[in-house]
Parts: sequence; C-alpha cells; structure tokens
Amino acid sequence: MLVATWNINSIRARTDRALAFLERTGVDVLALQETKCKDEQFPRAEFEALGYEVVTSGFSQWNGVAIASKVGIDDVEVGFAGMPSWGDPAAAEARAIGATCNGVRVWSLYVPNGRELDDPHYAYKLEWLARLRDTAGGWLAADPEAQVALVGDWNIAPLDTDVWDMGFFAGRTHVSPAEREAFAAIAAAGYTEVSREHVPAEHTYTYWDYQQLRFPKNMGMRIDLTYASPALAARVTGVTIERNERKGKQPSDHVPVVLRLAD
Repeated sequence: MLVATWNINSIRARTDRALAFLERTGVDVLALQETKCKDEQFPRAEFEALGYEVVTSGFSQWNGVAIASKVGIDDVEVGFAGMPSWGDPAAAEARAIGATCNGVRVWSLYVPNGRELDDPHYAYKLEWLARLRDTAGGWLAADPEAQVALVGDWNIAPLDTDVWDMGFFAGRTHVSPAEREAFAAIAAAGYTEVSREHVPAEHTYTYWDYQQLRFPKNMGMRIDLTYASPALAARVTGVTIERNERKGKQPSDHVPVVLRLAD
C-alpha cells in the first residue's frame, strides 16, 4: 500500500499533474494540502474516473485539504478535536481532514505558516500544533495499536540541515526553537517521523520557492513530513521524496512524499 502527501498549491491549476502522478506511481492514498478551492470546485470527477474516492475541506481560495483513496474512505472527520480557530470572527480553517483508508487513519494536515515571530499567526501556529499533539496523543492512549498517519505540510524545518542556509532564516519562522519544540512534541506523544528514518540524507528538501531560481540552485526546505503511530511505523518499508515533480510544466513548489507500507 502506498500513501503519499503533497502540497499541491492549487488543485485546479495542477489537476493534470496530480492525475499523472497517481497513474505513474499507483499511489493508493493521496493526502493533499493547499488545494485552494471550495469543496464544490474540487475536480472530483477526474479523480473518480481513475478509481479514487475523494473527501475535501475547502472554504475559499486559501488553504484547503483533501484525501483521495482507491482503497476506501470511511469515518471522515473535518478538523481534529480542539483545533483552534483563526480570524475575526474566529472560525475553523480548512487545515485538517482525516479518514480511514484500508485500516489506516490518514490525516492530511496543513499547519499554519506563522508569518513572522511577532505576528499573532505565529501564536496561532503554536497553539494549533499543541492541540494536535494533545488530540493525537489521546488517540494512542485510547488504542495503542491504532494505525495513524499524520502527514502534510508542517511549515517547520526540524533540523538546521532541513534548510539551505540557516543564516538566511535567522530570526524567521519555520526554524524557531518554539516551532521545533512543538514539532518534536508529536514524537513525545508516541509518533515517529518515518520519512527521516528512511531518507536520512542531509539537505534533502521537499519545497523550493518559485523565486530567484531556488530549485535549480537547490535552495530548499524539508517541511513536508510524515508522522506515523507505532503500529503504522512498523509497516513502513520505504519512503521516497519525488523530487522530479518539481520539474516540468506548472509544478507545485512542493513535491510528494510517498510511504510504502507492508501488508
């Protein structure tokens, strides 16, 4: 079974690329982030024509998450318990959707960016991660054998070697101690970041900005990450970071990360 996560940066702009990726790889479950469309605007029919069921959470041209599966989708949940709100008036954003696909509880997560260290959005990001940690820890406390995948765009580079130049990022979000501590707290809740275990090479990135030739210069970040519960981590036999998806016509600025699971 193959489970992938991909910040697609507008599914309507990149439908053809997403479908071609699914046809090429045979991925069974694809968690998408930053779909940038309302639920009714998602190109559902095109995915269904390939044999995938789709569930979505999207309210506007911002954010948006989805899961596409050809091995079933059950018990769909939009947002996790305790997920904080944002805005005025405060409302839940389209940043998390969960579904059970062939026995695996897959969560597609788009963690808030944080913007700047002194921005209220940064405090929101930390609270969002803390609530996710509490809720995800509760799932394992209730069922230690649960197979849970927390995958997506975390907007955090956990290690210095997960960015192209720490000097450039000094005083910025994504690398601050508080963000890294919030990310590590997911591991303390019982989860393993399996992409690091299987692809440990330093300066291996999943995101490159469109500007200033960042991709050809390999000036990237590793921020698309894959936490697995103990029972699921034991099934992971390999991970690939699909770097070639950053090439070609109209790519996303992120690339897919694919987990291979043993039966």
